[in-house]
Amino acid sequence: MNEPVLLQQCRPGVWELILNRPERRNAFDARLITTMIEQLELAVHQPGLRVLVLRGTGSHFSAGADLGWMQKAATLDETQNLIDARQLAQLLWQLDRFPHPTLAMVQGAAYGGAMGLIACCDLVVAAADARFALSEVKLGLIPATISPYVLRAIGARQARRYMLTAEVMAASVAERLGLVHLVAMPEQNLNEAAAPLIKAIMRNGPQALAAAKQLVRDFSARAIDEALIEDTARRLAELRVGAEAREGLEAFINKRPPAWEDKDV
Repeated sequence: MNEPVLLQQCRPGVWELILNRPERRNAFDARLITTMIEQLELAVHQPGLRVLVLRGTGSHFSAGADLGWMQKAATLDETQNLIDARQLAQLLWQLDRFPHPTLAMVQGAAYGGAMGLIACCDLVVAAADARFALSEVKLGLIPATISPYVLRAIGARQARRYMLTAEVMAASVAERLGLVHLVAMPEQNLNEAAAPLIKAIMRNGPQALAAAKQLVRDFSARAIDEALIEDTARRLAELRVGAEAREGLEAFINKRPPAWEDKDV
């Protein structure tokens, strides 16, 4: 049996986390969720990993929940369903907290829970014909576990519309709402469209990237007060005295690439 999720290095510094159930349109089931949690934990500890790319095999990123899995869930009691729901919630939390930059490449359908995965990634590149939907209410369900991340990505006002109507949105709409950062040109494949973003990330300090991600997580919902201002100053001071910042400044002054930059980038 093929593994439902693969983790592989595609080039130095860049690893891919691949949804690998193309025959089921990469739909979620308990095994895929569990395997993805395990592979994310492995990815965290890969030496030299700088960027994690999330993508799906086949024609679709992910059609959401596997209908067979959902039918089985309907026969379970509330306690057993809670265990399942907690696994998906754990996966989303883990992806959202991944310490290195993450980039989702989306083709075809990205429905239901797939919208949660996308909203957890730092950058999202979509094919021109990709389509998105918060489709849960069509099944008498709600997008509960993914909602914190989707709300953060598109805001409450737009979430009201798309969670209630389950409309399918085009890639251009998803970009306008803030879920997608870049839509590929019709003649471009996703690798070509994403390459400049990955190249830009790879030129930056690894520790600074992790700290910048933490900065966004910690400060986006906080009031600007004396405590926050002090926190910003402390974080900057800590990085300034570190080896990475010293190397970055020295490289800039001497007009040479910093030690962390791949010379082929």
